[in-house]
Amino acid sequence: MSVRIAGVSRRFSGQAALDDVSLEVATGEFAALLGPSGSGKTTLLRVLAGLDFPDDGRIEIAGTDMARVPARERQVGVVFQHYALFRHMSVAENVAFGLKVRPRARRPDSAEINRRVRELLELVQIPELAARFPDQCSGGQRQRIALARALAIEPRLLLLDEPFAALDAVVRKEVRRWVRGLHDRLGITTILVTHDQEEALELADRVAVLERGRLAQFAAPATLLAEPATAFVAGFIGEACAIPARILHGRLDSPIPGLSTPAGWHDGAVRLFLRPHELLAEAGDGPALVRMIHPSLGAATRVVLELDGHTLEATVPPGAAVPERGGRAAIRASGAIAFAEDGMRARLVAGNLPAHASAP
Repeated sequence: MSVRIAGVSRRFSGQAALDDVSLEVATGEFAALLGPSGSGKTTLLRVLAGLDFPDDGRIEIAGTDMARVPARERQVGVVFQHYALFRHMSVAENVAFGLKVRPRARRPDSAEINRRVRELLELVQIPELAARFPDQCSGGQRQRIALARALAIEPRLLLLDEPFAALDAVVRKEVRRWVRGLHDRLGITTILVTHDQEEALELADRVAVLERGRLAQFAAPATLLAEPATAFVAGFIGEACAIPARILHGRLDSPIPGLSTPAGWHDGAVRLFLRPHELLAEAGDGPALVRMIHPSLGAATRVVLELDGHTLEATVPPGAAVPERGGRAAIRASGAIAFAEDGMRARLVAGNLPAHASAP
């Protein structure tokens, strides 16, 4: 089932929580809404669920305008951050709740409800918990209960609102990978809301990055990392360090040596974004001060550097001398993404070869 969001805006006390947001999610796709607090992602999820309504724009689910369709009739399953399970009901009763409150004409009989509950608990791999109460279950188990309850109504669209935030790091990884596997088996169109970029990049087919209520970019994870559309996306996605630089007399003037000058750019301020693998460091009489060292078995050593008041993360290339904490390091860049004040962006490479430049 496809989802189309067209020019959606939502304001609270005159402030725009959503500002002309448009995107389309394909049938069976796993999409993520990613952004910092206040970016509008939860507001957009509430609008999709029918728990809130836009001031402008359209929400279409499977080609049907949802403007006048109440939440209970949208066939949308929602899993909330804190699960919202009924503490006085058993696990089985929680899962059955959405079926039991259906209008009589569409409500299955008791035998069918019990059969579906057993089937769902098997699906989420917790059949042994049917008689327990939520307080007798772990965080990961409660997450599975909430997901089973959302699936009980046979939703056309599944919305996940920060569903892993309450779990510890180890359980979070286990449960989110299990959720992706479940999605692949069921094929339900799924939209995840999260502020955790690792979570979004690992789970989603495409990620919508929101900034202050506007859509900054909607693309596959690899595209967001390699070709960010804006400086905000470049700094928010991945482990990029932002460094100010200038184009001066047609040449790149940067504290990071080794980068090409973007062809055709006018003189002015530039922001460079470098990933740790693009900034190379080694022990030597260089300009950077070593603040931290992250040794890793079977992987390149990474170091945290200070340069002209900026904190950078770099990689020590194979065979190079690893600098000591508190010592100096020589640095050079193998690549970067540059953004000019006028919105031009370019992928810079090592040396002085021309780099591709494009408008936003």
